[in-house]
Amino acid sequence: MEAIDHGLMMDTPFLRRIREEARVEGRTVGWAEGQTEGRVEGRVEGLIEAILEVLTTHPDLSVQTYRQLEYQLSTITDPGRLRDLLQAAIRATDVADFERALET
Repeated sequence: MEAIDHGLMMDTPFLRRIREEARVEGRTVGWAEGQTEGRVEGRVEGLIEAILEVLTTHPDLSVQTYRQLEYQLSTITDPGRLRDLLQAAIRATDVADFERALET
């Protein structure tokens, strides 16, 4: 048997086309996933900002409590949960009401 030159075998027109298609697909899929991830992150950040904005309308909100709630909310990545918390913030009669909703 003859020795095969692996360098030549890896540089066939067929393999070059497959590698190029893989590169294009990788860029396309990576870009689309990045776009989706960015939209979800933006939605999450927007919901957190909205919740905090609503909570600032309560006179019993201290700076320390605001910072604590800001941190707690930043750990939540589920937009559905954050939408529920936004509704809870809107309905809350005081910050303690919202904190109870956050705990459940």
